Amino acid sequence: MAWRGRDVITALDFDRRDLEELFEVAREMEAYARSRRDVLRGKVLAVAFFEPSTRTRLSFETAMKRLGGEVVGFSGPEGTSAEKGETFADTIRMLDAYADCIVVRHRAEGAAKLAAEIAEAPVINAGDGASNHPTQAMLDLYTMWRTFGRIDGLSIGVMGDIRHARTVNSLIQSLSNFDVSLYLIAPETLYPRREVLDLMERRSVRYVVVDNAKEVIGKLDVLYVVRIQKERFLDPLEYERVKGSYRVTPELLSRGKPHLLVMHPLPRVDEIDPAVDSTPHAGYFRQASLGVPLRMALLYMVLGE
Repeated sequence: MAWRGRDVITALDFDRRDLEELFEVAREMEAYARSRRDVLRGKVLAVAFFEPSTRTRLSFETAMKRLGGEVVGFSGPEGTSAEKGETFADTIRMLDAYADCIVVRHRAEGAAKLAAEIAEAPVINAGDGASNHPTQAMLDLYTMWRTFGRIDGLSIGVMGDIRHARTVNSLIQSLSNFDVSLYLIAPETLYPRREVLDLMERRSVRYVVVDNAKEVIGKLDVLYVVRIQKERFLDPLEYERVKGSYRVTPELLSRGKPHLLVMHPLPRVDEIDPAVDSTPHAGYFRQASLGVPLRMALLYMVLGE
């Protein structure tokens, strides 16, 4: 499918060929991630973030400016007409009148899809509810692709709150396009949702669900970590029991392969020991920095001539 004018709502809309095409352009854009390439001069990007964000919002804004375009929008509903009772639909209609592309983040699942149905301009989902974060998944796969030169053949562990993390949902959807082995590491209360398991089975993805990282750490090329979300536990004692088991430490990584790459969508709380930052395994800060060229590529492909 052609990229120009395309909505980016869910990772399921993008196949292997789409992703590899995006990665090639992103690699070209790395040369301009700290300079400028005026290929979107005259274009305006609207960022409509109804939820807090640091990396996603700022990387989109930086990407657009590096491409010579302009940015308008807001980083929270405060100070907007939403405080006066304006509906989400009407806000999107106004942004559609002002901008060539709209990036939306919202706590409600399906908000980006609704925005795409309303707006004539392409809409990019920057996270909605606990369901989708497609551009984060694109960035995650791009980080693996740049690190290892491939995605096929990798053994990837995903550890933490696999049930509720939208980054994990989109990551698994994107990885299902490739020949990988997945190890899903979580307490039983946070095992994957049924629809995620159904997708992996439908697409013949090899996966194992375990509750202890030590069981599989030696098999992994990538360990993708997300926060254990305390607010999801009805029993505080249960949270206290499991949280320490899902913390990445130098001792845990010493059991892994020398090239093991630790990734995290950030922000982190206490699930990665700061001592890991100085090890060769730490990949999460480079992962975040690659968000600029990856989103430069995405915006160029959606908006470029």
